[in-house]
Amino acid sequence: MRELTQTWWVYLVRGACAILFGLLAIVWPDITLYALVVVFGAFAIVNGVFSLFNAGRGGSRGWMIVSGIVGILTGLVVFLWPGITALVLLFFIAGWAIATGLLEIVAAIRLRKVMEGEWTFIVSGVLSVLFGILLLAWPGAGALAVVWLIGTMAIVYGIALLALAFRLRGLGLPRTGAGPTPHAA
Repeated sequence: MRELTQTWWVYLVRGACAILFGLLAIVWPDITLYALVVVFGAFAIVNGVFSLFNAGRGGSRGWMIVSGIVGILTGLVVFLWPGITALVLLFFIAGWAIATGLLEIVAAIRLRKVMEGEWTFIVSGVLSVLFGILLLAWPGAGALAVVWLIGTMAIVYGIALLALAFRLRGLGLPRTGAGPTPHAA
């Protein structure tokens, strides 16, 4: 606990950065989406290079070489066609939302005999499915919505980190006095 209270300012900086990122994502969603795509492309290339490096050091060389080549090619495709990459990423998010929503609905139906309030599980599943369908129906607006969600989440996360930082700072401050002194009788 002592280390946490001494480094409270790290949480403060992280929170401020998260809020700044969130605000920038909301103000400049196109740049944010492009930046996310570029970061993914860079990650794919670096990961591919390291896979090739590891292939030269032993292990299951064939799979490591294939993995490395696929990673590098994926990164290059991302850099050459960032718009298509963003669209494909959006379709993956939509598919994930639909699949998890359907699974939540099925789970709620199966759990209805052993739990109360299963309707909340059904509602969350339906909302997830609807979100996925809307992303598929309007991908441009969907990409914008995803960036806004990321921005909003970053702001909320940043506020939580700021609250934690100030709480830790308060816990680490030296206490003045030991409280009220008992009166002699």
